[in-house]
Amino acid sequence: VLLLVPGCECIWSGWIDVTYPDGSDRNGGDYETFENIWKKNPSWECAKVENISCRAEKFPTIPIADLGQKVECSVDVGLICNNRDQQIGGIIPMPVCLNYEINVCCIPNYPECLSPPSTTSTTTSTAPSTTSTTTSTASSTTSSVSPPVSTSTPTPTTEETPITTTPTTPTTPTTTTTMPP
Repeated sequence: VLLLVPGCECIWSGWIDVTYPDGSDRNGGDYETFENIWKKNPSWECAKVENISCRAEKFPTIPIADLGQKVECSVDVGLICNNRDQQIGGIIPMPVCLNYEINVCCIPNYPECLSPPSTTSTTTSTAPSTTSTTTSTASSTTSSVSPPVSTSTPTPTTEETPITTTPTTPTTPTTTTTMPP
């Protein structure tokens, strides 16, 4: 569940058109990217793009998917249309990009709007309890930080073996963990 902070709803920018495709340049296109918008208008502020709408300037009522052009319209970059990706046909008889414009819904640049709401809680224990048991055939450590409460029933020890010894037949102590309600 996403909780909206009052005043942090995205705000639509209005239609933006900062570049115009050069039909004579096969390597050109129309680039209504966020980077180009900031280059043309350094005071444009959009902390986070929540949504985007893209349209052809000459055909504002036709969805871009119906224009017959290969165009990227995304909240990550804005709009990218490369002349080299276009085919003859579609709404215009030339393999060049139409002139596009974008409308961006931006989250305001306020700290309370940019940090995601906390969905985790942290429990700190000042007195963790650790139980270690060493047997002649295996080394086993059971650790628990309260809560939960952990009790261990170790296998009886006959001699001490360093923890660095590799066991040949592991024996595991029985551990019971009680979770708080």
